[in-house]
Amino acid sequence: MNMNSRRKFLKSATMASLGMIGLMKFTHNPLLAASHMPNLPGYGALVQDKAGMLNLPKGFSYKVVSKKGAPMTDGFLTPGRPDGMATFAGPKGRVIIIRNHEISPTDLESSPFGSNYELLSKIKKTQLYDYGSGEMPALGGTTTMVYNPATQEVETSYLSLTGTIRNCAGGPTPWNSWISCEEDVTLKGQVNGKLEQDHGYNFEVLASEKIMLREPVPLKAMGRMNHEAVAVHPPSGIVYQTEDRPDSLIYRFLPNEKGNLQKGGKLQALAIKGESGMDTRNWPHLEATIFPQGKDFEVFWIDLDDVEAPEDDLRMRGHALGAARFARGEGMWMGNNELYFACTNGGANEQGQIFKYKPSKYEGQGEEKNTPGLLTLFVEPNNSVLLRNCDNLTVAPWGDVITCEDNPHPFVVGISPEGKYYRLAENIGFESEMAGGVFSPSGETFFVNIQDAGLTLAITGPWHAR
Repeated sequence: MNMNSRRKFLKSATMASLGMIGLMKFTHNPLLAASHMPNLPGYGALVQDKAGMLNLPKGFSYKVVSKKGAPMTDGFLTPGRPDGMATFAGPKGRVIIIRNHEISPTDLESSPFGSNYELLSKIKKTQLYDYGSGEMPALGGTTTMVYNPATQEVETSYLSLTGTIRNCAGGPTPWNSWISCEEDVTLKGQVNGKLEQDHGYNFEVLASEKIMLREPVPLKAMGRMNHEAVAVHPPSGIVYQTEDRPDSLIYRFLPNEKGNLQKGGKLQALAIKGESGMDTRNWPHLEATIFPQGKDFEVFWIDLDDVEAPEDDLRMRGHALGAARFARGEGMWMGNNELYFACTNGGANEQGQIFKYKPSKYEGQGEEKNTPGLLTLFVEPNNSVLLRNCDNLTVAPWGDVITCEDNPHPFVVGISPEGKYYRLAENIGFESEMAGGVFSPSGETFFVNIQDAGLTLAITGPWHAR
């Protein structure tokens, strides 16, 4: 079958599938859809929450452990718009949680300094990446919480990075830190002429139970772009990166010194062997080759230059060199030597794809050209009953991919290694995406954010039953 015929066939099949879904009213009634979720591996049907916030499977419960605007231990206010998170083992069984806040400079309602900057004088200018000329500081960053699983209480909370813009996701490192990513490319002098720094960088935050707000250092060698998430390859220290753009690339950063990202390194973009500029998005309106689900593709990596990209053109230049193109790369997580990442708007119905990358045993070394890494389209359901706009994701202790949906009526969805779907949670209390889903180091607690409400929840239950 030639490519044009194949595309018409797939488009017709997709439309037929969506038509059947429409007849069953799934796409128009998410609550009805939940009750018709196929009987696949998971924890059973979701039970209606009497409090009207979060539906969970039988035997599970949640607790709100953090609220926007509540005072923190360091005297600042809990910022709003929580997004990506990671957890780390703390002392005496505690869990250290580092949490991003996707806040713009003008969003004073979500500010850690108060709606009139009344707490700004409590912080040193050097502790903010962008002081905004003292009149409009950047308000994004991270907070750190020390959580006690025994009491289900946060014992300490503090501002651990500030002065950045729209910190969306990021990722944990094997050396006990969190890389926080700016999903923003605002330049110095913009936002009413007040900003003092260029934005679009990654920042590293150490996991600490002690209150710690260090001077922010942008990791410029990792590239200036509309960052989303990162994941680290433990053997090599290589850092993979996603970019939230409809024509984005997948990047990797080869550090000059493993575990020390401030020492610089080389930025590269993923390309498919034998397919220059491959388009993986599978959008029906594109005259491009279909990227099939379940097939392994050998990859190679293209060196990039001028990575601070003042024109915000890094992805265009990379694609012109032959890098593959993706539909809004978002959540990313390293499993058992397998890297998963979500493309929120990928697929024939533009409602999401999840890819899997298996690094070469010689990842980042010269020998990898003979034994390259493999890229696979893990899932592309094209069925809104199963998955809609996958965003942040993590890998559960039992190996399933757990992803948060980014839409007004989102679910937390689990996907088994065989590609079977199930639902873990349903947000019924707020028209807001869910974000940052991550397990505690013990696997006993799942933390997740309801972004627009400014809430962080801890979910417990019989996880072992999976």
